[in-house]
Amino acid sequence: MTVSIQAVNDFVIKFANVNGSGSASANGMFAKALFRMGIPCAPRNIFPSNIQGLPTWFEVRISEAGHLGRREGVDLMVAMNAETYAQDVAEVRPGGFLLFDSTKPFPKAMRRDDITFIGVPIAELILGEFPDPKQRQLFKNIVYVGALAELLEIEWNVLTGMIEEQFKGKEKLIGPNVRALEIGRDYARDYLQTPLPIRVARCDGVGDSILIDGNTAAALGFLWGGATVAAWYPITPSTSLAEAFEQHANRLRRDEEGKGNRFAVLQAEDELSAIGMVIGAGWNGARAFTATSGPGLSLMQEFLGLAYFAEIPAVLVDVQRAGPSTGMPTRTQQSDLLLGAYASHGDTKHVMLLPSTPKECFDFAVEALDLAERLQTPILIMTDLDLGMNDHISPPFQWDDARCYDRGKVLDADGLDAVEKWGRYLDVDGDGIGWRTLPGTHPEKGSFFTRGTSRDEYAKYTESGEVYQRNMERLQKKWATAATLVPKAEIREGSKPKACGIIYYGTSEPPMAEALQALKRQGIELDAMRIRAFPFGSEVYEFIDRHEAVFVVEQNRDAQLRSLLIIEGDIDPACLVPVLHYDGMPLPAQVVERHVAEYFAAHRKPRLSEVTP
Repeated sequence: MTVSIQAVNDFVIKFANVNGSGSASANGMFAKALFRMGIPCAPRNIFPSNIQGLPTWFEVRISEAGHLGRREGVDLMVAMNAETYAQDVAEVRPGGFLLFDSTKPFPKAMRRDDITFIGVPIAELILGEFPDPKQRQLFKNIVYVGALAELLEIEWNVLTGMIEEQFKGKEKLIGPNVRALEIGRDYARDYLQTPLPIRVARCDGVGDSILIDGNTAAALGFLWGGATVAAWYPITPSTSLAEAFEQHANRLRRDEEGKGNRFAVLQAEDELSAIGMVIGAGWNGARAFTATSGPGLSLMQEFLGLAYFAEIPAVLVDVQRAGPSTGMPTRTQQSDLLLGAYASHGDTKHVMLLPSTPKECFDFAVEALDLAERLQTPILIMTDLDLGMNDHISPPFQWDDARCYDRGKVLDADGLDAVEKWGRYLDVDGDGIGWRTLPGTHPEKGSFFTRGTSRDEYAKYTESGEVYQRNMERLQKKWATAATLVPKAEIREGSKPKACGIIYYGTSEPPMAEALQALKRQGIELDAMRIRAFPFGSEVYEFIDRHEAVFVVEQNRDAQLRSLLIIEGDIDPACLVPVLHYDGMPLPAQVVERHVAEYFAAHRKPRLSEVTP
């Protein structure tokens, strides 16, 4: 006899569909309905890198406790793609459920005795209701959402209200969509045992939070941060960032009469051109950014080196995906860290910001624009596909209207007149940063030749080894200044010191609290630190020094953050224990729990009673 999973507001549901079938809209509506019921949830769209025809999945983690990292195993599978039945059945946990279109019988060979199969004859139900084949394809997805509403006790007025909002101004579409919901609900009500042992219930778990993806959040951050130029070349998964910036700029960046733009969005012919446009805009005094992914960052190397050496502000968002080469364009990873840190040839280092949430995507976009001008250098924001393209629960964004942009050391005409002797690359303040000028500032003063070749403090070409070395040492001094300006690491330590710690960053943050709680139940307690920027602040090295061993959690094969820590901090590699996950899916808490527990089991000191006399 099957013993079913029983849970309220604590399960994983996964939708298996065909790409291009319109399922993403219905699945997104399902997740947003839970959010509107106050239930914490984390939707993740798992889609292929083609336009239509291949399998696609949509996973939703529901957790009233707020554990919104990805979890292994599925409690309820909505299997709408016969080609993936075997894979979908295998993912369901014992005691779980699988809903399928029973217009055709489910293959007996693929059935399992330890899960419950729920048949809804969706294709048959809508055949007489919607004569248009295209409509039938789209409404199939709405029908299973209606069935789930009854099975899981989703509030009906929430779903219908969302449809009314979505099709406001297109009232002819509201009726058919609501009817499709009703078909699924009525069948479940009349022919299925409802509700399921797993279900949802309204709660107050989200407060005033919003549900938003990181790409949109970053785009809004750039708008509020004063960016007026965006140059980009389309590439998954960063394209929606540039599109969101343009969409919102068209709303918010028009002149007073609404006839002209106060911004420029330029789609370049390739990634190298895109970063070149951003550097040109920054040299002219505009706040500018580009968005790309790993392959694009590879192509931008030469210009990034120029901006570093010529000291020109620029901001780049790398929405990381699985590589190398084309890799898996629609899967997530944290695999560009070393590429971003040392992009370009020669002794080059770049500031990187490492957001974990949409709010940090917003905040760090603003911060990056300030840092780029303060430090006169490229700033890289390293997100990934999971954070960039999936919706996440986030605190509302905040903005202080009294906030002023940090334009850094820029001399205006009066400033130039007041300076007795000005040199573009002259460090007069001891922080490694020279005073810059913008084109057209003064009719006689402040001009200089911007070059990628070696020069002296006054921007004059030179091949003097002594002058070159002096310049490189000044850039290193500026790097030390950057370490004091970037966001500090977040450290969680108890009053009692612990022998071991754990370091993580970016989208490794959502599963971390759950993993640490699970380890604590096993008697393993760790101090934790989330790194938010490179260069690393002194607090990062001090945290490592306080512990015998430190686990470094990251989503790549080669332990890139660990490598950066060893290189930059001259740390004994034996002190840093890698915890790696790189299958292209977001990191589950169980992976961290297993790696750490296995390490402690292997290194556990035997108790006295276990030692043979």
